[in-house]
Amino acid sequence: MLDPSLYRDAMSRYAGHVQIVTTAHAGEKRGVTITAACSVSDNPAMVLACVNASNPKNAIFSRSGNFALNTLSGSQIELANAFSGRDPALTSEQRFAMGNWQELVTGAPVLKDALAAFDCRLVELKVMATHMVLIGEVMGVSFGEPGEALLYMDRGYRTL
Repeated sequence: MLDPSLYRDAMSRYAGHVQIVTTAHAGEKRGVTITAACSVSDNPAMVLACVNASNPKNAIFSRSGNFALNTLSGSQIELANAFSGRDPALTSEQRFAMGNWQELVTGAPVLKDALAAFDCRLVELKVMATHMVLIGEVMGVSFGEPGEALLYMDRGYRTL
C-alpha cells in the first residue's frame, strides 16, 4: 500500500479549484472548503463533491438530501480559510456570517457572489475510504461577477 503522506505530497502538486460545499437541514447549516469536485454530466446536469467521512459534522450531508457547490474567486481567500476548519474556534454561524447567502431550489446555502454556484439534489452518496462522494443533480445555478478563479496548489492559494 502506498504511504498516505507520499500520496498527499504528490497531490499537493495537483491544482484544484477551491469550492465551499454547503448544506442545510433542520435549522443546521454546514459548509466545508474543498478542492475535490467536478462535473459528472451535462444532461442531466450533475456534479460531484468529496468531503471527509471521518468528521461527524459531515453526516448532515447524508441527512439533508441537498448540497450546493460554491466556486470561489481569488478575492474570497478569507472565506475559504473560514470554511477550511483552520480556525476551529469559528462556529458555523460565524462562518456563514462572513458571506452573503441565498437559497435557490433545494434549501442549501448558495453564496451570492460565488463565480458560479450549483444547487443540487443529492442523488447518491458513496463512502470511499476516508471520504464521502456526494453526487448531485443540479437543480439551479447562480453566477457572481466574473473574476479570477481561486486555486489551491503546493499547499497554498493561487489565482488564475
